[in-house]
Amino acid sequence: MSKIAIFYGPVGGAVNRVADKIKDAIGEDKVEMVAVKNASAADIEKYDKIIFGLSTVGKDTWDSSFSSDDWGKFLPEVAKVDYSDKTIAVFGLGDHVTYAHGFVDHIGLLGKELMEHGAELVGPVDTEGYEFDDSDAVIDGKFIGLPVDEDFEPELTDERVANWIELIREDFGF
Repeated sequence: MSKIAIFYGPVGGAVNRVADKIKDAIGEDKVEMVAVKNASAADIEKYDKIIFGLSTVGKDTWDSSFSSDDWGKFLPEVAKVDYSDKTIAVFGLGDHVTYAHGFVDHIGLLGKELMEHGAELVGPVDTEGYEFDDSDAVIDGKFIGLPVDEDFEPELTDERVANWIELIREDFGF
């Protein structure tokens, strides 16, 4: 069995913590963690099963010790790959209180970029149980990936991750 890659960023914050939870739920021996900070299209090409994780607004936005360029530099690399023969899922962090009108929008931004390059995303999540006004991550009434709010609903993260893992288990073959 080939390893599942989790491409995530930024390193050291909430996205990293949730990526670790996903890795642990899948099984550490089945996962390769790849920080997007220095990753390239060639790194993506190495894997047939990929989970991407990012934040919409977070510590990297206001803390200069974090690079705000992680996904800004990596997104053009994402566009260089054909995903038609890959299994792809996305998770993202957001803040449903402060950013209710753009909750986890970057799941939508990344997901649409992936779909433009042949990806069929797995693991859509029902919007029920989430409070928000609008999100670019909702297509056909569902989030196209796993939304997590570590700012205001950290107590729901473990359950949301566990439920999502069950949704993607068969597609990812673990």
